[in-house]
Amino acid sequence: MNTETMQLLSAMLALFAAGGSLCLLGARLLAGRSAAAANFVQAFRPVALPLAALVAGFGIFGSLWFSEAANYNPCKLCWYQRTAMYPLAVLLVVALVRRWWAGRRGSDVGRAQREITPYAIVLASIGCVVSTYHYLLEWNPTWESNVCAIDVPCTTIWFREFGFITLCFMALCGFASVIILLATTYRSES
Repeated sequence: MNTETMQLLSAMLALFAAGGSLCLLGARLLAGRSAAAANFVQAFRPVALPLAALVAGFGIFGSLWFSEAANYNPCKLCWYQRTAMYPLAVLLVVALVRRWWAGRRGSDVGRAQREITPYAIVLASIGCVVSTYHYLLEWNPTWESNVCAIDVPCTTIWFREFGFITLCFMALCGFASVIILLATTYRSES
């Protein structure tokens, strides 16, 4: 796959993840007043954890592909985003395995998601903050201080799909999607 195709595919996946998550958030906010919205949220409960793990997994794959195959050198803020995304993906996959194992034993399958959700939301929130700052920095290069290196400044924009989607915007979409997927379907008890 060439670089331009991967950029376009990744940008479209980021928009799809963000749009779907925002629909889920809207349904969750309307769930008290609309049976259809409540049913929509209820339908997402069993697939929220696998979807969150998939989003984080694609985040890892994309970051590695762009740095290793496309040779886009990551800046310091990109590394900070990876520091949040990589353990987030591992955490979510561990929760999926625990849920699968609980289902095989006939015990509480929702327990793994309930236990992992607060930690996953914290990691994703940290990633959101860094991604948001990085995205704002790309649009306002004069804000850059001594945070980034001279050889790969944080204002480096490797590409901008559809006029606004950059690598850090895609990371922001991924982090926000994980937060929305897990938070809107979270139940403190089964």
